[in-house]
Amino acid sequence: MLPQIRKRFVRTSSPNLIMVVICLGIFIAALDQTVIYGALPGMMKDINLPVTKLDQASWIVIGYLLGYAFAMPIMGRVSDVYGHGRIYLFSLVVFIVGSVLVALANNLQWVVGARIIQAIGGGAVVPIAMAIAGDIFVGKNRAIALGIIGAAVEAGGALGPFYGAALAQFWGWRWIFWINLPISLIVILVVVLFLSPSPRTQGKIDYLDGFLLAVGLALFSLGISQQSGYPYFWLYILCFLAAAFLFFTFFILRVVRVSDPLVKLSMFRNVTFSTANLTNLFVGGALIIAMVNIPLMSDTIMGSSPLEGGLRLLRLTVMLSVGAVAGGFLCKRFGYRLPTIMGLILSSIGFLFMSRWTLAIDDPQMTLHLAICGLGFGLVIAPIGTAVIDSVSEDQKGIASSLVVMMRMIGMIIGLSAITAWGMDRFHLMTAGISLSEIIAAPQKLTNSLLALFNNFFLASVGICLVAVLPALWLGRKKKPSNITKTGTS
Repeated sequence: MLPQIRKRFVRTSSPNLIMVVICLGIFIAALDQTVIYGALPGMMKDINLPVTKLDQASWIVIGYLLGYAFAMPIMGRVSDVYGHGRIYLFSLVVFIVGSVLVALANNLQWVVGARIIQAIGGGAVVPIAMAIAGDIFVGKNRAIALGIIGAAVEAGGALGPFYGAALAQFWGWRWIFWINLPISLIVILVVVLFLSPSPRTQGKIDYLDGFLLAVGLALFSLGISQQSGYPYFWLYILCFLAAAFLFFTFFILRVVRVSDPLVKLSMFRNVTFSTANLTNLFVGGALIIAMVNIPLMSDTIMGSSPLEGGLRLLRLTVMLSVGAVAGGFLCKRFGYRLPTIMGLILSSIGFLFMSRWTLAIDDPQMTLHLAICGLGFGLVIAPIGTAVIDSVSEDQKGIASSLVVMMRMIGMIIGLSAITAWGMDRFHLMTAGISLSEIIAAPQKLTNSLLALFNNFFLASVGICLVAVLPALWLGRKKKPSNITKTGTS
């Protein structure tokens, strides 16, 4: 009876309805990626983590990013083999389990572990949704669909800090994760009823590849996040980086030797595929600097509330969502290269303005600078995603979608780890023995030092965005169907 009912719904469903539903799942998963920024103070208090250990608290964010990076290549490949719709549903179930565990957590280790589980589910949702869009949309409409998916991702990320701060203030931070249950269940029900089965490919799934890659990333993050204030920190750095290199080496050797690897290195022979992924790596490194430092700057030397910090970040991320949709239309008209370079230049201009901020910065200048930066980041989403998917064969869409998002997450992991090592070192050195209220009322010399620190973060982002222009120059101006078929068989 149930299969007959499902067939009836599938026959009457429309691609637009499916897009709305899968975008809702994406929105919730993306929301929980950045919701921590607004809820972190309440979480730290509940798990007895003092403000002097913000470097440890950063692993609540890094853990989620690592879970994303682990899930994307594996679940993308799994979805190619077992069906995009089926694995999309499974990923939502894992996301629900992780959300419940976070809501029940009472210590840092529990929170980080639960966030990793949650991210494994949430991280799989985005690339599988991109693959589903590739199934139901063809030609130039695919770029628009991917732009809408990018907008859903960025809208979730945009509202996350403000949403987290508001719920934490009025209901308590645990409700952020309890609310995920009913919303995810609604998405699951609609997908079961309306999404038709997707094409499947034959092949094995190499889970060991994913394990080696994830452990290598975790060790690398631990290595570059070591602080000079700890004893023997150079020894820890060398040990972690050496171990990471070892795991990355094992990963590459296994990928080369097995017949059906998790990641086919032959995909990287395509110039468009490789340069799009490299560009996205730099985009992630620059974006995380803005996501972390705008609310942090607001909450410290500007003396604003966490809610106000979330609202300031919202000005950037809302325009990022707008840019994601605009980038889809620009990609449809001009190809991959032009909108990507335009976006990177706009973001670098926005960061340049932000690197010149003083404590007297106010609207409309602040909003304008944040909007320029966010719009630039949004413009690159659809061209990069479309370039990657168009450059592989049909049976590789899931893994290709996973890789391009994973590269952005890896960039974020590296960026955030570097910030933790350098920024927290400087922050602890300059604020040793001083409370947060004293920091706000500190002598002008200390305030200027902290302001220079944030300005340097934003200036570094200018350089990252401009460096990202170099690989973007190798993206094709327009899609060439004849090359896509050739690439897919290589």
